[in-house]
Amino acid sequence: MKAAPLLKIARSQANWQCFLVHTGQHYDADLSDVFFQQLGMPSPDINLGVGSGTPTMQMAEIMLRFEKVIEELRPNLVVVVGDVTSTLACTLVATKLGVAVAHVEAGLRSFDRTMPEEINRVLTDAVAEYLFVTEPEAVSNLLREGRPGNRIYLVGNVMIDSLQQFLPLAQGSGIGQELGLTKGTDYGPFALLTLHRPSNEDSSDTLKMLLQAIERIADELPVVFPVHPRTHKELQKMGAGHHPQLRLTRPLGYLEFICLMSHARLVLTDSGGVQEETTALGVPCLTLRENTERPVTVTEGTNQVVGRDPERIVAAALQVLSGKSKAGGVPRLWDGHAAERIVEVLVREAPFRQGTASRAAPG
Repeated sequence: MKAAPLLKIARSQANWQCFLVHTGQHYDADLSDVFFQQLGMPSPDINLGVGSGTPTMQMAEIMLRFEKVIEELRPNLVVVVGDVTSTLACTLVATKLGVAVAHVEAGLRSFDRTMPEEINRVLTDAVAEYLFVTEPEAVSNLLREGRPGNRIYLVGNVMIDSLQQFLPLAQGSGIGQELGLTKGTDYGPFALLTLHRPSNEDSSDTLKMLLQAIERIADELPVVFPVHPRTHKELQKMGAGHHPQLRLTRPLGYLEFICLMSHARLVLTDSGGVQEETTALGVPCLTLRENTERPVTVTEGTNQVVGRDPERIVAAALQVLSGKSKAGGVPRLWDGHAAERIVEVLVREAPFRQGTASRAAPG
């Protein structure tokens, strides 16, 4: 969702040669292939095929394999997005080989160093030359960390570029009928749940505590839960997830998921991207974490950070369901044109050789 709008705009530049590199960190068909298909993205030019493993093993393999890509293509610029292991691994390789790095979604901070994503964000931003930012607080974070202001660009949110482009198509999805959420074409009330953070899944005690809260919410209305493969294994071990109104599904495609999200009365999540998308859609969101790296979704949007305490989660959910959800607006520059602004900056300032076909490799 972050790479698709960038790739489209970048490849519209007549003098750019762009290569899409897929590290293979996310390799499950339900979590990778379906997104390429639904977003209309071409197959990756290069797939490193890293696959599963510990974060250290994945990072080592990505770096070894991506180094060969850099040496072969000799790009002028590597663009990385987000905060996953691939983001940091490709950034370090490019930097070591003297290739400029642009980081899309720079400056976001939870200030929780127990989150692997936080380490990835901080280290990537420490060496990237072009820092593309989604919200004002991220600009402040980067300046506080000593990054020069002339390398920081508040451009908006590429996730919202994809959301705006594909939401009309998503509304034609039959996922509501498939899950029994509609009468005719009208959706009844339901909640949508996502969980994938290790801090919520890897501790059976934490997962049980969260499920207790979710089942109490499911007493009020159906709760749709697209289950990550890792979470599914934990639920099987626990013998949990059998509430009659808790509807466990396979991981959903992008179109099916944003269709459900746009119709939900309430979304419960530990995902940063979902916090942003619900804010853009005006849908109430409860974040099942103690912090967020996307504070604009709280200060301006529809998001509330409610932590993991079941009583607090249930109380906040019941307040939303009673019609007392917090009002929210869409942050500035979340207008569907972030990718265009990013490419404008790169056309103007990136270190492309004059007189030759330039090469940009969105990571």
